[in-house]
Amino acid sequence: MCGIVGVVSSAPVNQLLYDALLLLQHRGQDAAGIVTLLERKFFMHKAKGMVRDVFRTRNMRGLPGDIGLGQVRYPTAGNAYSEEEAQPFYVNAPFGIVLVHNGNLTNAHALRAELFSTDHRHTNTESDSEVLLNVLAHELDQATRGGQLNSATVFEAVRHVHRRLRGSYAVVALIAGHGLLAFRDPYGIRPLAMGRNADGTVMVASESVALEGSGHVFERNIAPGEAVFIDLQGQVHAEQCAEAPTLNPCIFEFVYLARPDSVLDGISVYQARLNLGETLAKRVVSTVPPSDIDVIIPIPESSRPSATQLAHLLGIPYREGFVKNRYVGRTFIMPGQGVRKKSVRQKLNVIASEFKGRNVLLVDDSIVRGTTSREIVQMARDAGARKVYLASAAPPVRFPNVYGIDMPTKDELVAHDRSIEEIRQLIGCDALIYQDVEGMKRAILKAASSSPAQKLDGFDASCFDGVYVTGDIDTEAITRMNGNRPRIEENEEDSSRLALPNLS
Repeated sequence: MCGIVGVVSSAPVNQLLYDALLLLQHRGQDAAGIVTLLERKFFMHKAKGMVRDVFRTRNMRGLPGDIGLGQVRYPTAGNAYSEEEAQPFYVNAPFGIVLVHNGNLTNAHALRAELFSTDHRHTNTESDSEVLLNVLAHELDQATRGGQLNSATVFEAVRHVHRRLRGSYAVVALIAGHGLLAFRDPYGIRPLAMGRNADGTVMVASESVALEGSGHVFERNIAPGEAVFIDLQGQVHAEQCAEAPTLNPCIFEFVYLARPDSVLDGISVYQARLNLGETLAKRVVSTVPPSDIDVIIPIPESSRPSATQLAHLLGIPYREGFVKNRYVGRTFIMPGQGVRKKSVRQKLNVIASEFKGRNVLLVDDSIVRGTTSREIVQMARDAGARKVYLASAAPPVRFPNVYGIDMPTKDELVAHDRSIEEIRQLIGCDALIYQDVEGMKRAILKAASSSPAQKLDGFDASCFDGVYVTGDIDTEAITRMNGNRPRIEENEEDSSRLALPNLS
């Protein structure tokens, strides 16, 4: 999962891109990059770290131009520690292209071999985004051979890209001297929205919050399989480039990944999380009598809307019992010290008065590895809770995600091949309540606007139900992709967003 943005304007875009990336920072904290285009020259700055740390005044001055793109990276393939794999990626032919990508190609291994043996193109990193860029470059070269680049040839190239790629991809690319291209995979797994401001500036971004927060009016979502080409004059050209597109957005976006103030594919993320609390209430009542619960406490932060709605429906007091420390830095290994992993207790602190002598229902958005949940349950007990119940607004995470979330392997998932009772014992809570898969889907669909621009065909809920919407995933494919998961170097803590749910 990453955050991407692209802008075409009649004024300098460096500050606008920076502001949009800040609004998308929750989608990736490992690296950030911006490229701008002035005449036919690209200006790039990218590095590991948060947006505010990567870009200083001197870096911003070195990014002139009225068109550009940017990305915040959360690695799901390749080497999480390689500066070379920070995006954007660049190739010089044809024309000169830079690209940012949110998602994960499930056939990157086969494509890399094909690029070398058939297309005679070289990739220098383990990143599937570099593979995607070279496939696009090859198809643009083929489509424009003997002719000029225009919207028709761009769309012809994207049609061929869709035929070759498998997996999830939302893409923004700049073509030197021509304009900005954005497109989305034929299943619409990863989000991509478009809007503009009063001055005619056009922006595409992963979430509507990046548009609205930077002064743009949301116009529409880019449809699954659709390509949008914005020329240097700001003229927008759009065409459906997939043969049989369907809309199956990743359901984990609504459960956890997206900002609550975003609207994705016509669905309010905040309303979806309220609805998850509503359906969860029925599951709680069937497991624990409400009279046995003194207080409902969310595990910050994505679970707050669900916990609020749950407390309201059950008539039980809602309290904040955990305070999040937003300024925990990295752990340094000093000479003579052993490896020290960060504890959840460094990132959360309890308000003991909300736990002492009470039966507490903790609400989380989801439970992945279970290690964080176990430690939080123990923190509640140490603070004096009599009983600790735990409710998850999402169903058990039983299967790996292959579409752009760094989900652990199945053996690392606490719910894989375990019953609810076995999970409860591992976590150490007095009762464990999960959402059910169909209830989750209904709750999120209920948050859709009354007249969405495009009807949803379903969701990618593969990490919950094991159904992979692209139809090309089997045990062998998952094993191969696990081999290309981001490598955690020795003495480094796992900084992936799902390593400590809700705490990054």
